[in-house]
Amino acid sequence: MLNLERLRTLDALARHGSVSGAAAGLHVTTSAVSQQMTKLEREVGQQLLAKNGRGVRLTDAGRLLADHAARILSQVELAQSDLERQRGKAVGELRISAFPTALRGLLPTALASLRTHHPDLRVSAVELEPQAGVRQVVRGDLDLAVVLDWYNKPLPMPDGLMKAALLDDPADVAMPVDHPLADRPEVDLEDFADDEWITWTEGEFCHEWLMFTLRGQGFEPRIAHRAEEHHTQLALVAAGFGVCVVPRLGRDPMPAGVRTAPVRHRVRRHVYVVWRADADRRPSIRAAVEALRAAGAEAA
Repeated sequence: MLNLERLRTLDALARHGSVSGAAAGLHVTTSAVSQQMTKLEREVGQQLLAKNGRGVRLTDAGRLLADHAARILSQVELAQSDLERQRGKAVGELRISAFPTALRGLLPTALASLRTHHPDLRVSAVELEPQAGVRQVVRGDLDLAVVLDWYNKPLPMPDGLMKAALLDDPADVAMPVDHPLADRPEVDLEDFADDEWITWTEGEFCHEWLMFTLRGQGFEPRIAHRAEEHHTQLALVAAGFGVCVVPRLGRDPMPAGVRTAPVRHRVRRHVYVVWRADADRRPSIRAAVEALRAAGAEAA
């Protein structure tokens, strides 16, 4: 009989593409991954891995068995969900990620609610950008991910996931207090065509959105500085080094020396939570989604 943990190791190898990636995803050592694969090859009587430069690749037999392993593990997930549902309690472990402002602005409220109402549920949270969170949910490394997209730029979503809306998060333009537009009740993005901009790290979803949106307003933004955290961006704004777009979720306290103004044509992020469809029946998933929705309603 095929060993489930060895099939899980093979599945991790197929998903991560390397022994080190599989080891990191499974939270074991690389030698443990190699040992499990050696035992699995002995069980099936076929070579499942072949050398590929300094790494390894799956053989035809390895890919075939990996496809079966993914389906078997999905069925196991469904069985665990049904058992958990039959118990009628949210129990066990739950792994969740959130992008930085959601981890600060939503997760503390949601986690406190889960601890109060579901004391037998152990929840661990990690800060991840939306794309990374989605990938880890698809791979099974996480149970849920709190992610975002923008009103004019959706986040690509793989098949096999479910999602629930948490809140719409408006974003304003932040500028130094002595900026010529600082006293305006509303602004347009094109009003800042001649300003220097502070944005996120290149390649991040929010940076891609900002460039796409500003170029859509008819100008090429002059990027002066990049920072991942909104509070770092706001510190640069306060020091007079440019302007930035800043969502309202989790941004307080606002530093002295900064003024914000809403955009006339509302700029907003959609914040939602995603999870695997085969885990939808788990009471712990439903409990977490309910707690996150309540936290989103409170923050809106």
